[in-house]
Amino acid sequence: MIPRISHSWEEETPEAKARWFQSLTLAERMELLCSFTDLILQNNPGIMDSKDAEQTGRCVLVLTKA
Repeated sequence: MIPRISHSWEEETPEAKARWFQSLTLAERMELLCSFTDLILQNNPGIMDSKDAEQTGRCVLVLTKA
């Protein structure tokens, strides 16, 4: 099989993402976790001050193109 790069959204299934994540070493997974944490803290520095987070009563509306 010839390796290829795909840019198709259809190929980004949860299963494919799980296989990709499982292919990472523990060090790579930890680096990814640290990167996500840094990203969250850069965008919302006050998130660490939140205590006893609760689910909001708001709904999420998903729009699809007809």
